[in-house]
Amino acid sequence: MILAGGLSVRFGRPKAFLPVGPGGPAFVEQLVTTFHAAGVDEVLVVGRPEDQRLRDTVTRLGARFIDNPRAERGQLSSVIAALDAIAPDVNAVMVTPVDIPLVRAETVVALRDAFLRSGAPIARATHRGRHGHPVIFSSAVFDELRHAPLEQGAKAVVRAHGAAVLDVEVDDDGVLRDVDTAQDYRDLFGTDA
Repeated sequence: MILAGGLSVRFGRPKAFLPVGPGGPAFVEQLVTTFHAAGVDEVLVVGRPEDQRLRDTVTRLGARFIDNPRAERGQLSSVIAALDAIAPDVNAVMVTPVDIPLVRAETVVALRDAFLRSGAPIARATHRGRHGHPVIFSSAVFDELRHAPLEQGAKAVVRAHGAAVLDVEVDDDGVLRDVDTAQDYRDLFGTDA
């Protein structure tokens, strides 16, 4: 699931449609394409019900748009909206915010494969020992996600599992490169959005 329901207060405009560098695809398009290239079964994009542009783009890209009518409550509310929309027999979900657009398809594959071999309740991509995204949550922790404190988000569930969390080291600094501010964008792409 790609979380794209935030108001982007710090950035000043929605980040789903920021270009991946000059002339590049929009963040959301880049991520959907990456997940499809990695063979992810179903790509979900969670957004605000009134965001028709995002809904139309997601549909055009062959992904599934999920309404989050409580998006102002933070990222965890988007995770919960997606959990409520998936089939009950889904074994795990991979989660990333829309503002981490440079994750590579081979990273998604490596994370998924390591998770499937491990039996861990949670797996996350790391680069040079730093935790990043995507993060995979097994169905064993879905209820914990649904009941976690909104202000702490999914991090509370990750912390609760401590040593049981599988860190998957990848040679991809894109797992760490999030764009929260205009300066982050300039640092990443060398230009203004």
